Amino acid sequence: MSNPQRAALTLLALLLAITAHVSVLDQRSLEYTEAGLQRALITFGVSRGLNGVISVLQGTEVAIEPAGVGVTFAPGQILDPLNDLVERFSTVVLFAGTVFGIQRMALEVTSAPFFSISLSIALMLSVFLMWNTQKAKPAVRASVYKFCIVMIIIRFCIPIIALSGELIYQSFLEPQYQQSSEKLISASDQLNDIEQETKIETEQGSLFDRAKKLYSSASKTLKFQNNLDDFKQAAENISEH
Repeated sequence: MSNPQRAALTLLALLLAITAHVSVLDQRSLEYTEAGLQRALITFGVSRGLNGVISVLQGTEVAIEPAGVGVTFAPGQILDPLNDLVERFSTVVLFAGTVFGIQRMALEVTSAPFFSISLSIALMLSVFLMWNTQKAKPAVRASVYKFCIVMIIIRFCIPIIALSGELIYQSFLEPQYQQSSEKLISASDQLNDIEQETKIETEQGSLFDRAKKLYSSASKTLKFQNNLDDFKQAAENISEH
């Protein structure tokens, strides 16, 4: 290895040693990781709330009497495939939140002063052996170099992942995330309203007298069809986002 190459590696080692003790990188990485963890937990809460609403709707029954014949429907059952999708999505989001939690813990460990000091010692020892090859056997130097590389990867890998992940999110995913979150919350509110309307309609129907049963049956039949359309539209919106 030529002297210019050794000088360049020495300068790189010096920069890495200084960067390892600078808290700005670690602090920014920690902020981005916590932001990602918060987004994951909020999304998990929205998906689980949506799952609960759909589960309630699946058990909602509507009784109508076409031509005087009593028939009971459960229109919410049309949402059963969507409920499976939401459950699996919430599991994925929970896994993502777990990964963010592990990433945060790793940042706390790798940014500790002891870890940075150990890396600096490894870098200085590597530089010393690089300039004084006669001081140690080739196998020893190789082991020191490998240990130094591993320490560099462990020290800077997690912050780089956190910074690059947030950069990708802000550059490409943030508008879509905001829009999809709002749509999912809106769809959850819409399904809640449908469930309440269906419940009220069923309860009111049981109080109508015989003189109004024909009118009640026609109204319920129309309402049932509207609910089916609302269910389908909500399912399409939720699946898309």
